[in-house]
Amino acid sequence: MKRRFRLRRQSDFRAVIEGRRVYSGRSLVAFAVEGTTPDSRVGVTVSRNVKGSVDRNRARRRLREAAREHLLGPDSPLSGVGIRYDVVLIARPAALEVTFADLKEDMQQAALRLAKLNS
Repeated sequence: MKRRFRLRRQSDFRAVIEGRRVYSGRSLVAFAVEGTTPDSRVGVTVSRNVKGSVDRNRARRRLREAAREHLLGPDSPLSGVGIRYDVVLIARPAALEVTFADLKEDMQQAALRLAKLNS
């Protein structure tokens, strides 16, 4: 994912998590807030509940790839709204157990839910 599409500062992560838009799925939790930059940005984090650094990095890579397709793509529900969002994704331990197709479906549901919430 290109640098301009990523959340990098801890203050940005905190601001998004304190926002009101939340989606909770089987393999991920998504938070969103209206962004101030011209592009939507995504930040991915994995809690220590996912044991082992190798598994945490694998979960992070899987979420990042699914987000690239469903949150940052031109056909994303978030881009269809016309508002640029900052999104934080938190991986649950199930993110490693589900198939990638199920993970992408969960990401699609998160994008739809976050796009339809009222401001």
